[in-house]
Amino acid sequence: MKTTDELINSYLADLKAALTGADKATVQDALADAEEHLRTALETEKAEKEDLVENEALGNIIQEYGEPTEIAEAYKTWEGSLPAALAETPAARRSAATVNGRAYPGFFGVFADPRAWGGLVYMLISIVTGTLYFSWAVTGLSTSLGVMVLIVGIPVTILFLLSFRGIAFLEGRLVEALLGERMPRRASFTDSSLGWVERLKQLLTGKATWLSWIYMMLMLPLGIIYFTAMVTLVSLSLALIASPVLAYVFNIPVGTFSNGDVIWTLPDYLTPLLAFVGVGLGTVTMHLARWTGKIHGKFAKALLVSD
Repeated sequence: MKTTDELINSYLADLKAALTGADKATVQDALADAEEHLRTALETEKAEKEDLVENEALGNIIQEYGEPTEIAEAYKTWEGSLPAALAETPAARRSAATVNGRAYPGFFGVFADPRAWGGLVYMLISIVTGTLYFSWAVTGLSTSLGVMVLIVGIPVTILFLLSFRGIAFLEGRLVEALLGERMPRRASFTDSSLGWVERLKQLLTGKATWLSWIYMMLMLPLGIIYFTAMVTLVSLSLALIASPVLAYVFNIPVGTFSNGDVIWTLPDYLTPLLAFVGVGLGTVTMHLARWTGKIHGKFAKALLVSD
């Protein structure tokens, strides 16, 4: 006869199989909801009835909750009705034109795209989040290894490893909010009835723990690259756009280049061209922010969402 853990794991395996083809984040949410419901309901039944036959009680709980195929279909329907993480703005719809039967926003339509602005904001704050993630990942791992030989080592290690998953969940919400990539809306379920040793074993052998740790470590170099690139491009774009004002209003020379004793100065009547170059560079920067945000969203999903 199967144990309750085996029955629950079998149900979750059937549910995962029924969700084949669904978004990875939806699968993780469905499995977390199902496991939490089954285990919580079983614990409640055990607390209320002393002579409880666990397998029979779990069978009744599963019957009330629903068959895996029914639950899978419900989650797929729910996923299809969810609004987009970044809803299309009215300005984005107005900027879209039809080219060969396809919606095409145009080169400058990127300024009406919320994903471009979300990508820009994400890349600018990534230097802060990347530094915090990297510092916590290094501190957590080194501290855990250092105290493993002590009595308090196991609970401290559990807390640190759980924090890695917690930070991964919060990062997922940030990625969905700014980059528009669907991420889990529920953290992975952790069975609180397990002892410290069992929970530590699950955390140490769980792929999600170490993929989250790798992501946190990689966010520092990525954050430096993102922040440096965006600050440089945005600053240069704004400086070029402001160049006519600096030249005509404040009499500040712009477009001056020096090569030793030879100095080239851009004629005043050509100064407005720098503003057009700045606008073009700023638009390219927004396209780059949108593209980079899309790629990073896929990267985050690959590491932070369980299979």
